[in-house]
Amino acid sequence: MTHPVFDPDSPHDDFQKKLEKLLSDYKQESIDIDSEASLRVVYARYGGKEGSLRMAVSDALRAAVGAEKKTIGQVGNIFLKKLEELLEEQRKDLCARARLLDLHRSIDVTLKGRVRKLGSLHPMTEMRRKVESIFKEIGFTIATGTQIETDFYNFQALAMPQNHPARSMQDTFYLQGETRLLRTHTSSVQIHTMLEKEPPIRIIAPGKVFRKEDDPTHSPMFSQLEGLVIDRNIGFSDLKGTLSYFLGRLFPYSYMKIRLRPSYFPFVEPAAEVDIVCFFCQGQGGDCRTCKGTGFIEVLGCGLVHPKVFEEVNQKLGFVRYDASHLTGFAFGMGLDRLAMLYYGVNDLKLFFSG
Repeated sequence: MTHPVFDPDSPHDDFQKKLEKLLSDYKQESIDIDSEASLRVVYARYGGKEGSLRMAVSDALRAAVGAEKKTIGQVGNIFLKKLEELLEEQRKDLCARARLLDLHRSIDVTLKGRVRKLGSLHPMTEMRRKVESIFKEIGFTIATGTQIETDFYNFQALAMPQNHPARSMQDTFYLQGETRLLRTHTSSVQIHTMLEKEPPIRIIAPGKVFRKEDDPTHSPMFSQLEGLVIDRNIGFSDLKGTLSYFLGRLFPYSYMKIRLRPSYFPFVEPAAEVDIVCFFCQGQGGDCRTCKGTGFIEVLGCGLVHPKVFEEVNQKLGFVRYDASHLTGFAFGMGLDRLAMLYYGVNDLKLFFSG
């Protein structure tokens, strides 16, 4: 392969030799690796986002001027492609070796058979894993938090100061003289994440929450999953597209569609309730008791992150990390128990907690 030629007077005339040295170092370091996972770790040190070979190309491009940038880019791309081709060759070689080992395995047919244990995953565990896997497909990561929270994380940072009427919508279990409480939603995980990480953020936060509720469709303890996305140029269309994809993957019926209705949540504006077509009447309504004749079933709430939430987080940080003039985001929340009831056709929430 013919490489572009540098001007011998250029300060970057040793650039190609540097890349050749890095490629040689990668070959030497990866020569005895026996697993694909370990191979990809080594590859990341050279060809990853902050890998030495990729960073060398980026640094040279920043230092170059004029037409020299094109030559540097061409050489850099050649070596990055060589590195990727080498990785693919090594990966195929590892797969071939693994298949060969598998073919040479021997089985002792005189051994006693393994007894398959009775039991299966709880429906709520299955539902949580289904939901998590769908959101992982579109780049979300999973965040977790503590079940005991302070007033700041559970209410104040979510634009619900003392005496805010929205607090009365969530009958709360308070601890230690109301200085701590059992979280009423996993939105508190969103605040922890915003305080700990720089944007962009794309998380889901599953977990148990607690409210003083007790009837066939409510329990003092239930499972919830909330999501948060913060980045530049995030709009309501991104929110609707995300939820359409998620609900279409979870309920892949030919008649599936969603409907958004204006609603109110203090930490998002505008806010909406999300409905899906009723499974039982397939959207026909009429005498359907499940959807009460509307043809739709409510499944979750959502909206664009309220600037007040950014202000509370910035105030807690002591500096402006979330500037509402160029950062936007959306949030959504759903009861995993409710999704499971719809998915498995369960009509009483308490069945999930019984034997």
